[in-house]
Amino acid sequence: MQIANFPNASASTDGMQFRTISREDRERTSAPGLRTFREIADRFDLSEAERIAILGDPGRSTYHQWMKKAREHQPLSLPLDTLLRISAILGIYKALTILFEDENQALVWLKGPHRGTLFAGAAPMVYMLEGGHDGLMSVRRYLDAWRGGSTGFGAPEGSFEAVTEDDLVFA
Repeated sequence: MQIANFPNASASTDGMQFRTISREDRERTSAPGLRTFREIADRFDLSEAERIAILGDPGRSTYHQWMKKAREHQPLSLPLDTLLRISAILGIYKALTILFEDENQALVWLKGPHRGTLFAGAAPMVYMLEGGHDGLMSVRRYLDAWRGGSTGFGAPEGSFEAVTEDDLVFA
């Protein structure tokens, strides 16, 4: 499997370069990633069907086989798509822990209706479950932008106050 590396401004402009993700790399990261996913899914109170959907809809028996191997620290090599989905969940969880003071607030945001244009009144969790890999990555990007200071589209009027010179303190 390959991951595309796009050159940045300091790199040569020969085009994309590909880096192979070896089976060994997938084996090394699969079980720990899946164990972490299980912990986050528990915190999000996801059903088995929701967990399977987020992981890309593997068969139920495949899902249980993966979980058993991860739990027992047995060799496991997940598909790259599944690892990327787990990575998106890790990023979503990290962003939520930064943005919200407690887990309950994060869950209200994640599972409640949202006025942001991206969500069209639906809960971000619905977007994650029904939008596939793109849905997961869109929620992650939305949260990362919010962490970076963007209030996003559909933010209530007056919910953001610009920083003024008086707010800056140099020590």
